[in-house]
Amino acid sequence: MKKLFSLALLGAVLFSAPLLAEEQVKLPDNCKELDLDMISCPLAEDVSMDDAAESMKLRANMLNFKLVAHMPLSEQVKAMGGKSERMEIFQFCDATIAARMVAKNLAFAGFLPCRIALVSHHKKPYIVTINMDKTLGRAKLPPDLQKLGLKVRNSIYSIISAGANGDL
Repeated sequence: MKKLFSLALLGAVLFSAPLLAEEQVKLPDNCKELDLDMISCPLAEDVSMDDAAESMKLRANMLNFKLVAHMPLSEQVKAMGGKSERMEIFQFCDATIAARMVAKNLAFAGFLPCRIALVSHHKKPYIVTINMDKTLGRAKLPPDLQKLGLKVRNSIYSIISAGANGDL
């Protein structure tokens, strides 16, 4: 009887494991690592920067990730008499997750809110953000916060993918 119960328990654990583990969202294949633990993703050929911005905002809304700030930095540069290729910073956040992360480790406050840059660099459009895999990999988080960190990572990477490919 113990053997049968053990086998049933093992089967339940093995078959439910995929349901418990959240899959990692993958970035487009053409994304690459930059200096300072950043990642850049070029926009697909048929995606304009305006389309990318709109796609990111729509995806964030679908994921219940709030757009808490938008900074059109290149417009500020132009207002000050300078010249700049397009450069915008979008800041997204899930405030309840942010509060829990900062309560555990004050250093997370420096990463808030999650920033995604939409930039034209040498006349080529890119989306740039922090490499969340490296950042979360270095954090010593308990399992409940690891799960929330993965949720944030997946949301941000999904937003980036939507922007780079012009998806909704």
